[in-house]
Amino acid sequence: MSTYQRIFLIIIDSFGIGEAEDAAAFGDAGADTLGHIAQHHMPLRIPHLCRLGLVQLRPLPQLRSASETIGCAARLKEASASKDTMSGHWEMMGLPVHTPFRTFTDTGFPQGLIDALSSRCDHRRIIGNKAASGTEILDELGEQELNNGDLIVYTSADSVLQICGNEETMGLPTLYRYCEEARALTMKEEWRVGRVIARPYRGRRRGEFVRTANRHDYALAPYGRTVLDELKENGYDVIGVGKISDIFSGRGITRSIRSASSVEGMRQTIECAKTTFQGLCFVNLVDFDALWGHRRDPLGYGDELERFDVLLGELLQLLRKDDLLMVSADHGNDPTFRGSDHTREDVPLLMYSPSMCVHGLLESGATFADIGATIAENFQVCMPEGSRQIAAESDQQERMSKYEL
Repeated sequence: MSTYQRIFLIIIDSFGIGEAEDAAAFGDAGADTLGHIAQHHMPLRIPHLCRLGLVQLRPLPQLRSASETIGCAARLKEASASKDTMSGHWEMMGLPVHTPFRTFTDTGFPQGLIDALSSRCDHRRIIGNKAASGTEILDELGEQELNNGDLIVYTSADSVLQICGNEETMGLPTLYRYCEEARALTMKEEWRVGRVIARPYRGRRRGEFVRTANRHDYALAPYGRTVLDELKENGYDVIGVGKISDIFSGRGITRSIRSASSVEGMRQTIECAKTTFQGLCFVNLVDFDALWGHRRDPLGYGDELERFDVLLGELLQLLRKDDLLMVSADHGNDPTFRGSDHTREDVPLLMYSPSMCVHGLLESGATFADIGATIAENFQVCMPEGSRQIAAESDQQERMSKYEL
């Protein structure tokens, strides 16, 4: 019988807590998302995260807990050979990524791909084709796309191909069709990216363009089974909030709830906590990464953390004795670091249940996959083979015993 009937797994997208052991190999020595935010955003008021154990896990002079710790905390390391959204989430659910997804940050996409995409997108002339901020490229090229019927295609530091489309002139069906064509083309090995992303927007002139909530991700399907597949096939609910369903190409998801913002995602999670279900509520809060990390805005990141913490307090009040809350991250994105890429960092795992009798720090050194192992053990389903490539089964059992709360 399950120890917990409901598990809430909330991913603060890009909330790293300091450089990983192999950070230098990724060019990220010295990266520290939380530490540098705390230095720039003073005071940083996140009392509920501190009570869950963050202040013990990562002591900082700027962070203090006004009351005793109520949760357990551990520092997790990424085993995958990458530092992006897909590899982080897949590893959590038992699938490590041993070969990084292709990126085109420095070069733009090959001309062969651009020509093939243009021919499949009503022969629109493709403009952009570079790594850029989504809002900045709209200001730069949005009027040209509208006036000339061109098509903005761009990338970022991630393994993505992104296509912009005005909802009022191009329309969502056409934009989504173009993205489906792009996804088909980028299945070719030399062009294979992790995600194709539809970036709809509204507005008619520079300074007025606004991206809408109708974003859609076309991700590569996981290469094997995940904990989500096991839960679904064993009759458990798997609720994906935010872009979770997109990250796993819908696999293993029983219900998907799209979010227009991280604040809305937390409010949707709070509403889920008021309902009856048995299984996992898996939440991704992307604004931390998309709005503040990539744009190198530590003050905005700190403000977002404070908004999250207020809503986290509301969620904590709704948790039952047979609920488990897990808060973690998928990678780092230090908003003070050079460039605009993700940063290779360790991430927190904060856990709490009203029935929990053990508090404080757990032994660190676990990988992201220990999150999925904990969930699988609770619901007595199989942990996919991928997780055993990260940690030996006997080692997993040892770690799991630490997490039996």
